[in-house]
Order: sequence, then structure tokens, then C-alpha cells
Amino acid sequence: MIKLGDRLPAGSLNEFIEVEGDGCSIGPNSFDLQKTTAGKKIALFALPGAYTPTCSAKHVPGYVAKADELKAAGVDEIWCVSVNDAFVMGAWGRDQKTAGKVRMMADGSADFAKATGLTLDLTAKGMGLRSNRYSMLVVDGVVKSLNVEAPGKFEVSDADTMLKQAKEILG
Repeated sequence: MIKLGDRLPAGSLNEFIEVEGDGCSIGPNSFDLQKTTAGKKIALFALPGAYTPTCSAKHVPGYVAKADELKAAGVDEIWCVSVNDAFVMGAWGRDQKTAGKVRMMADGSADFAKATGLTLDLTAKGMGLRSNRYSMLVVDGVVKSLNVEAPGKFEVSDADTMLKQAKEILG
């Protein structure tokens, strides 16, 4: 499992782009993790799936609500990562009103989840291999804080915890 001080694994995540610009076309775009995190401070949170109850009612809305405070604390970008495709993440982002606040990053084949060792097997519930629920503060590609939830819990990966850690680490 990834731990404090580790670099994010090599690989990519995908994001559905609604407006063409910055070299990105409309639709799914792939982003190399090393290049995209270089020189940036990123509050990354991951969750089991788009449109699921806790994810939609608490996890994403918390980060959307705290986006300005996180950025004021020194965070450059906020990423939501889930084992869904870019189309689903884009639609979920529209529903959650994340535009300009949270980047909805797709880990469609769970490659990122597997590489970090933060997988959650929900095969028995018909959802297959997913990401565990967690948050991390990443500075220039290096993990500076890591908050992994116990199964079925939502206690340490929330936006308030990340904001406190961002203030301590980046402040």
C-alpha cells in the first residue's frame, strides 16, 4: 500500500472535458500522473463509485463546499478519483456542480487503485474491484498525508480533515 513519502505510481487518469482548451479536446482526455502533479499541491480523494449514497451525499459535496478554503490553504487542485469511466465521472460532476472546484478523474480499469494498493473488492455486491475510500495530500507527486477509511466508514477522508492537514502541511 502507498504510504507517506511515496511518489504516486506511474500511470494516468482520465477526465471528461466539457470545454475545449489548454490543449484538451472535448470528451475524455488522459493525464499522465507524473506530469500532471509536477510542481502542484493536490488534495486527492478517492471513493468506491459515482452516484453511490455516501459518495454523492457527503464525500463530493464536502469537497465542493470547501474548495475555496482548500485553495486558500495552498491547494492548487482538488481531484476526485473513482473506478468509473470518464463519461460517468463527467456526468456525475455536472450533477454535483464540481466545475471549477473538483476535477472528476476516472480510473476506469482500477489501474491507479491497484498501483496504490488501495483497492476494495465489492464483487459480492456486484460492483467488482473498486477503490477504497481515502484522501491524500500530494505535493509535487509525493504523498504528504494519507487518510484511509475503515470498511464502510466515512470519518477521516472528508474535506474538513483535508483542510486541517493542508493548513498544517502547506501553511
